[in-house]
Amino acid sequence: MSLRDIHTPVLLERCAELLAPALEPAGAVFVDATLGMGGHSEALLERFPRARLIGLDRDTDALRIAGERLARFGDRVTLVHTVYDGIADAVTSAGVDRVDGILFDLGVSSLQLDVADRGFAYSQDAPLDMRMDQSSGTTAADVIATYSEGELRRIFERYGEEKLSGRYARAIIDARTREPIERSGRLVEILVAATPYAAQRAGHPAKRVFQALRIEVNRELVVLERAIPAALSLLAVGGRIVVLSYQSLEDRLVKRALAQATASTAPAGLPVELPEHAPRFRLLVKGAELASPEEIARNPRATPVRLRAAERVRESA
Repeated sequence: MSLRDIHTPVLLERCAELLAPALEPAGAVFVDATLGMGGHSEALLERFPRARLIGLDRDTDALRIAGERLARFGDRVTLVHTVYDGIADAVTSAGVDRVDGILFDLGVSSLQLDVADRGFAYSQDAPLDMRMDQSSGTTAADVIATYSEGELRRIFERYGEEKLSGRYARAIIDARTREPIERSGRLVEILVAATPYAAQRAGHPAKRVFQALRIEVNRELVVLERAIPAALSLLAVGGRIVVLSYQSLEDRLVKRALAQATASTAPAGLPVELPEHAPRFRLLVKGAELASPEEIARNPRATPVRLRAAERVRESA
């Protein structure tokens, strides 16, 4: 199967529509901060033939695949191996000061979900890895083996919003005293056994725990909290940012960052807003946009998506 068959970019048409005013002029530069297999970027390069891409990803497999996919665009493409909070350094290293468009497609990619030995999917038995960059860092097996009961409970509560976090943490600690927990299948067995029957009917017991482990291993929320302000600072006037989030914790961080960027900085009680206090950005969509039922039918991975977007309207004071 081709990449077009196995990877359907989420909300592609809406992303292109929102970015179009910024990417149509000659010389426009856009950053795909979560390149993945390059589906969004390929479409944007085709649609805006005078635009140049700086594509970022921490996953070396994704960069290799995207590089092959985008090779036909030649010197219009610059790929950088980095986590997306390194966006400022990546743009500078590409010889650019300001950019016109930025896209974040957050969460785990199709490549990571579909390759069983990456350990992201609780539905497939694999080594407990979950690193987006397999060249370095702590694995999910390391977290399971070394974190205390309190630490496990904390990440399950904070990053998985799991109501049974204490029960699951105790079960893991108990199980690892007998043998190492190194595979996703074994972890799923432990979680299922620790879940009351009534709770199992509310969804798979491993879903939130696996999400929490993935976020912890890749420091996703810590990185995102730095990345969005850094990205906003790179946008030229008229530049646009589009962010696709897939779980509430991500979306809250994005919402808060855009709210701050689009708020007036005028002191309370000032009778007239001075120009230097005017918002630097304006929101392009009201609230968070969802995928249509038609798109979800075509691409079920679009089901949880939340899209937010903004445009820079003036320079900082």
